[in-house]
Amino acid sequence: MKDTAKIAALDLPPATEQIEPFQVAVPQAALDDLHHRLAQTRWPDAQTVGDWSQGLPLPNAKALIEHWRDRYDWRLFEKKLNAFPQFRTGIDGLGIHFIHVKSKHANALPIILTHGWPGSIIEFLDVIGPLTDPTSHGGRAEDAFHVVVPSLPGFGFSDKPTGVGWSVLRSAQAWIALMQRLGYCKWVAQGGDWGAGVTHVLGHLKPAGLLAAHVNLLFVVPRVIPSNPDPKEKRAFDSVQQYITEQSGYFKLQSSKPQTLAYGLADSPSGQAAWIYEKFHAWTDNGGQPEDALSLDQMLDDITLYWLTDTAGSSARFYWESARNTAGGAFHFGRIELPMAATVFPREYYCPPRAWAEALWPNLFYWSEVERGGHFAAWEQPAVFVDEIRKAFRSIRTG
Repeated sequence: MKDTAKIAALDLPPATEQIEPFQVAVPQAALDDLHHRLAQTRWPDAQTVGDWSQGLPLPNAKALIEHWRDRYDWRLFEKKLNAFPQFRTGIDGLGIHFIHVKSKHANALPIILTHGWPGSIIEFLDVIGPLTDPTSHGGRAEDAFHVVVPSLPGFGFSDKPTGVGWSVLRSAQAWIALMQRLGYCKWVAQGGDWGAGVTHVLGHLKPAGLLAAHVNLLFVVPRVIPSNPDPKEKRAFDSVQQYITEQSGYFKLQSSKPQTLAYGLADSPSGQAAWIYEKFHAWTDNGGQPEDALSLDQMLDDITLYWLTDTAGSSARFYWESARNTAGGAFHFGRIELPMAATVFPREYYCPPRAWAEALWPNLFYWSEVERGGHFAAWEQPAVFVDEIRKAFRSIRTG
């Protein structure tokens, strides 16, 4: 009798303090097992409303799973991913996977890009080329970056923690060690979602060599709630209230009972897909369907990565850890002295006004509000994201 648990998940090579090259090679047995499970999906009854207010509608779920089962090709994505230099190295007892692409241009600025949930390194694949090789993508040589894109602990091809403690703080400390190990004496950081959390913590830590940081999700909350909020403040408050009442169920579950959730998602690829796909609907800049912002294959690249690495539980535990190991709560990071930059994408679920950032970031050096894009900024709008990163860090290069 086959051990389906071993078939469904990948075995990662052990990591040491050396930086070892890494390539993705999913066994065909794992893909066959996935297709078998998809074919055996047991569907729930349909929602009783005509919209997404109860969650992912049954017809949308069936269309997604049918495409995954019959038309999606993981090997195409595997080939795309393996076109980038990938590595694993052991930091603080955990194997960390990362992409590292060095620019051909002199004086390129090292940058570490951090993803969140339910994203992954996939979010940044289309911006690596323009950032590292700007002259081939309509930019200037002096805007070049050396790009490092790590997988968070418990995500993708990084190891899953087997003990407690791997929060945004410990991840930020690991990123500092990673950039030092790569030999970068001066560097900058960027992130969204939990990547923004890690980047905020880096701002607090102010390690030697970190010049500045940029985020596309701002964890800034006013110390005193204004009695007569202006329109931008009211929009921010309204978005928080909507998030709490309509969108935060996933957060409460993943930060309180991640292990219970993991049993269902680790056993059912259809369940894993629905859990993530619903967030693509809620958080992207779309016209009613997730496919307005990202293609089915793009979303399934990410969903399949979660499935094949069996990281539903370990990625959810990141919420449990960070909710308990962040001063003031998971989304409150207080005053940051490091030079900070921000780009606000209009369909982000929280868009605080500039004044709130200025009150907590005394060294805010760049602010921009763009016209398109949502929570997955680099993925949804790679050209806009690249332009923002180039503009944001120009003054840091010359300062």
